[in-house]
Amino acid sequence: MSGRKRLLFVTHYFPPEVNAPANRTYEHCRAWMDRIDVTVVTNFPNHPDGKVFPGYKNKLIQKESIDGIDVIRLWTFITPNEGFILRTLNYLIFMLLSVLYVSFSGIKFDLIMSTTPQFFCGLAGKYISILRRKPFILELRDLWPESIVAVGALTNKKIIKLLEWIEINLYKSAKKIISVTVSFKENLVKRGIKEDKIHVFFNGVDTETFDVKSEIGNEELKNYLQSGFKIGYIGTIGMAHSIITLIEAAEKLKNTDIKFVIVGSGAERQKLEDEIEKRKLKNIRIFPIQPKSDIPAIIEKLDLFCVHLKKNDLFKTVIPSKMFEGMIKKKPILMGVEGESRKIIENARCGIFFEPENSEDLVARVLEFSENGKDAQLMGHNGHNFVMANFNRKKIAAEMIDLIEEVM
Repeated sequence: MSGRKRLLFVTHYFPPEVNAPANRTYEHCRAWMDRIDVTVVTNFPNHPDGKVFPGYKNKLIQKESIDGIDVIRLWTFITPNEGFILRTLNYLIFMLLSVLYVSFSGIKFDLIMSTTPQFFCGLAGKYISILRRKPFILELRDLWPESIVAVGALTNKKIIKLLEWIEINLYKSAKKIISVTVSFKENLVKRGIKEDKIHVFFNGVDTETFDVKSEIGNEELKNYLQSGFKIGYIGTIGMAHSIITLIEAAEKLKNTDIKFVIVGSGAERQKLEDEIEKRKLKNIRIFPIQPKSDIPAIIEKLDLFCVHLKKNDLFKTVIPSKMFEGMIKKKPILMGVEGESRKIIENARCGIFFEPENSEDLVARVLEFSENGKDAQLMGHNGHNFVMANFNRKKIAAEMIDLIEEVM
């Protein structure tokens, strides 16, 4: 293997964590192993609850192999996914430790690649590139700090201006930028980043993972999904997702057979559970994160797969990868996101749209759909076919490796 090129990939999230960045990085790296060697530098798994996963102990360094990928885990400042200051400290410490480790460990690589959604991980790639004199590719999964400003987590104008200056210089330092949306590319070009260095590779879904038959291991969740017209949200429960909108809709629908199921965790989870209890609602439940292998079976039980973000112009530029999981399982999408995401659903003809953060509009669309369910099967097939043609993660990974080898 001495003739093979080596990629060093720095990421804040990696399996056994099950969020979108972890899944994307793992599935891409696994596909790239056919052509190059890949080493991942990451944290000890603890997202989103700030608890180290079973089988791991937060120590200085741990090395392991996951499906042929060499994984190096560095000591992690453990904190739940809530609170701006503590989370920022978590990001900063990982950036510093990864730069120090890679710069002085003697690890060999030909190219450094790092990924957002928070740009301190991206900055780690930049500094490693400078210290080790290797080319650097940035994968841009989110516009940061714009995204935390959008949800109200950061308001200090001087700090925002400083972070934006650091952000632009990060983009300028990268040999290439891989953007997950067209809107992100347009944003960067308007701000002076050269268009020819930005390449769009959308999020997608590992179709093989969702073709495998699975079972729901959580008996309580399994029983809850046995009856009624079921609307499901699976993913992070954070400030950006405004899950309170689903609770408001559930309250309006409490005298029907329509029920909501939320599977996930995050900064807003406890507050939302308290709200459900306060309103004494029986037709909406929040269940903890489930194993990745159980997700296809959970989606299989749903009638509508919900994707929702706050009503903010920034979120018109994002494409939540969770929607592709619903589409590949032939579920109509209940889309509460405007902009680029909505266009995908409209082009695929695979779902219905409601205005973000408008529970009355959500209720109206759901009632209309549930009473006229004849379109559900057609929408499901449309979504599945559209994903297979345009958002197959293996195809996307194969196109990305061509760019990576070009830069190498």
